[in-house]
Amino acid sequence: MHRLATGPRWGAATARGPRSVNADATAAYTDPSTGEVVFALADGVGDDRTAARAARIAVSTAVRVPASQGPAAALAAAQRAVRAEPGGDCVLVVAMPVDGGYRAGWVGDVRAYAWDGDSLRQLTRDHTLAQYFRERGQVTTPRMEHLVTTSVRTARPAEFGAAEALVPAGLLLTSDGVHKTLTRAAMAELLRLPENGAHDLVTAALAAGSQDNATALMADLAPRLPGAATPLPTVAPGLTGFAG
Repeated sequence: MHRLATGPRWGAATARGPRSVNADATAAYTDPSTGEVVFALADGVGDDRTAARAARIAVSTAVRVPASQGPAAALAAAQRAVRAEPGGDCVLVVAMPVDGGYRAGWVGDVRAYAWDGDSLRQLTRDHTLAQYFRERGQVTTPRMEHLVTTSVRTARPAEFGAAEALVPAGLLLTSDGVHKTLTRAAMAELLRLPENGAHDLVTAALAAGSQDNATALMADLAPRLPGAATPLPTVAPGLTGFAG
């Protein structure tokens, strides 16, 4: 469990799964002078060390952008940092608490959800070939779900996703190893148990047969159901929690 200065508490968990490298990364940072906090989760494109490095660079750069500048500025900073490397790419979601809720920006198929203690509301929209065709009423294939149409290295600023949830809510960020293995209903069912959090989602995804790295980050699990005490998750044995 982590507390960032006076900002939200948060917890993260990740697992390599059947891949040879864990190319997912998370980070969080609070500006000590303003209390502004930024969260980020990235998923490297590919199963090698350059993908993992790109993800780490992206999240560590994104969270250092002041929240007052907004998620698009954090994505742009991450893009400059990744492009400065000779290789490697990733997809990235950045979230910044504001006015009791969150603003999010993303590229690729990582996700942000708002959590009200009972249900999850997806804030992001996957930048995948499947989503592109689905929105146009065309038939998709399972492989299309894993073909991203934007990434940190390649996206144009106009392609950056943007969303907000300007109501009090908890925040959940996930990589596709979690949300493409577990349905949103299944994730919400797990989270309704007060002791459950990020590591429980990752553990459940692995048990359900996830074929990818699986990572989740949860922040500020409030508001809560009446009478329910909801502590933030600690890192489960065998999983890794980390912050920038």
